[in-house]
Amino acid sequence: MEQIELQKIVEEVSVEYFGKPFKHMASFNNRLQTTGGRYLLRSHNIELNPKYYKERGVDELVGIIKHELCHYHLHLEGKGYQHRDQDFRELLKKVDAPRFCKPLESVKKRKVTKQHVYICKGCGLQYVRKRKIDTKRYVCGKCSGKLMEVK
Repeated sequence: MEQIELQKIVEEVSVEYFGKPFKHMASFNNRLQTTGGRYLLRSHNIELNPKYYKERGVDELVGIIKHELCHYHLHLEGKGYQHRDQDFRELLKKVDAPRFCKPLESVKKRKVTKQHVYICKGCGLQYVRKRKIDTKRYVCGKCSGKLMEVK
C-alpha cells in the first residue's frame, strides 16, 4: 500500500466514523515493533505499523486507524485522549475500535524467553525466574533454605 492510499483510507475512516476530517499526515513507520500505531501529540500525525497490514489485512488496519483517530480527535478537542481516560474509552466503544491490537505471529515466534528454575533444598518450593540468580547470596523466602538450580 502506498502513502497516498493510506492517507485516503485514514481520511475516509475519520469522516465515516467520527464525522470530522483528518487534516494531518498518516504514514507507515517500519521501526514500530510492539504497537499497531501511534498518534504524535506535537505534529498530530499518525504512524502505523505496516506489518499489521501485511499479516492481518485491511480490516485490522482500519481498527488500528480508528483507535489512533480516537486519540487524535479527543486531543484536538481538549478532552481525555489517554488510554485511562473515560472519554477515550467511551469513544472507542462508540466507533467499535479495539483498545489493544492483537499480537503479530512474526513477533510471537521471536519472543522465546529462557527460564531458570530453582528449588529450595529445605522445603522444595519451586522458583521460576527470567534472570539467573546467585544461589550463594539468595535463599528461599519461605524457609530460608538453600536454593539449587534445576537444569
